Amino acid sequence: MSLPASPISGGLQLGSLSVETPVVLAPMAGVTNAAFRRLCAEQGAGLYVCEMITSRGLVEGDEHTKDMLRFDDAETVRSVQLYGTDPVYVGKATEILCADYGVAHVDLNFGCPVPKVTRKGGGGALPYKRGLLGEILEHAVRAAAPYDVPVTMKTRKGIDDDHMTYMDAGRIAQESGAAAIALHGRTVAQAYSGTADWDAIAELKASVDIPVLGNGDIWEAADAIRMVEETGVDGVVIGRGCLGRPWLFRDLAAAFAGDKVNVLPTLGEVTDIMRRHAELLCEHMGEERGCKEIRKHIAWYLKGFGAGGELRRTLGLVNSLEDLDEMLSRLDRNEPFPSSQLGSPRGRQGAPRHKVALPEGWLDDADGRGCGFSENVAETSGG
Repeated sequence: MSLPASPISGGLQLGSLSVETPVVLAPMAGVTNAAFRRLCAEQGAGLYVCEMITSRGLVEGDEHTKDMLRFDDAETVRSVQLYGTDPVYVGKATEILCADYGVAHVDLNFGCPVPKVTRKGGGGALPYKRGLLGEILEHAVRAAAPYDVPVTMKTRKGIDDDHMTYMDAGRIAQESGAAAIALHGRTVAQAYSGTADWDAIAELKASVDIPVLGNGDIWEAADAIRMVEETGVDGVVIGRGCLGRPWLFRDLAAAFAGDKVNVLPTLGEVTDIMRRHAELLCEHMGEERGCKEIRKHIAWYLKGFGAGGELRRTLGLVNSLEDLDEMLSRLDRNEPFPSSQLGSPRGRQGAPRHKVALPEGWLDDADGRGCGFSENVAETSGG
């Protein structure tokens, strides 16, 4: 399948960091670990972001947080998404990432819609506090500057339709020295339901001079090209669209290079990628844990294929690579990719929320400087 020539040339520039293909893997809790990032990178070029960690957890030396900061030997460009609500903690955490972990890119999460996060003023709730948002960004940018590491931010349109924040967020990001801003075209109230508002992404792009990345409803390479054409964004962020489909990055790299996108993989090719994923998980985690981790991915890999229910259930209980190989050998390798899955949403969707969980009195003050909200060291999500 051929696509029109890419409307982007020269890749993506984030401060001093050059990304060959203007594609960023969104951090997803329990998904974008070192093994999955390696798998995606083997498929195509881009920027692959580590699972989100908390600034407080990193500063206080939380072991779980440090365990998440594992990188593959082939990961030459280390990218981490940081969550935080306290400017001082975020600044200290940014410096630790740059000085101790050799991170080349820090992304700040202001887009997470999970109630346990927004209830404490974090994630997608925080940009409502314009002053606090600016303080956090300034502390992070200042801490990263001596290491020449770009700081970016990801956000949503706003808390809900009555409390939009994305235009102010873009202005504040630019004024604070952020290298780019990524916008998920949904509100916190929408979570992952409905459709992404690409018009809002275009509006933000037109209002700032720093690079803007678009996120939301990119399921195929053609969607990414269309988003760039319709919004003018400098790159795209891929989240749920790559679940069980890491070859999407191969297609994206080809599309942005103006090359022919490969034909859809057969079940045999999908099986080989699934097996590679399991192998990488076992290398990083050990065989027992790695096989447990691959279980949740199997349903995504097999979505739409005709594999029988009993085999699917057995695969969902796999506990060794030997067992996995035996089970995968039962699949019909010649089965074509199910065309019904093209362009269809993947992963969580859910329903919109009637009310977003926020701290008491959150909407009474739109500045928020000096609020000093406490964050949980174990918050892990995306946005």
